[in-house]
Amino acid sequence: MNAHAYDLHDRITLKQLANALSHGFTPVVEIESMDGIYTVRFHHSTGVCELADAKGNTRTFLGTGEIRDLLGNLGLSHGVLTWSDQCGDEMIGVPGHAVTPDEMLAYGTRIAFR
Repeated sequence: MNAHAYDLHDRITLKQLANALSHGFTPVVEIESMDGIYTVRFHHSTGVCELADAKGNTRTFLGTGEIRDLLGNLGLSHGVLTWSDQCGDEMIGVPGHAVTPDEMLAYGTRIAFR
């Protein structure tokens, strides 16, 4: 299935995601933690899109359980949990650098949805 069979923008609703998945969409799922608030991103061959509500706003979660249930019910089996708020330890003087998106995915924690 090619990328033109379903709409891929920078934001995707759960309904659009379900439609895309039914047409062969196979993203790498990233769940990003930002101080206890979670967002969901889908990495695919033509870019990255973020899970949004019906109004187009980024959908946020207070835990991974709801994400697991939503995405598992759509047939997705796993994702990568990443942390945007960890880069070094300024309290003890350990220098850090901003982590790239590829590094976050490579070193994130694999989690199951079903």
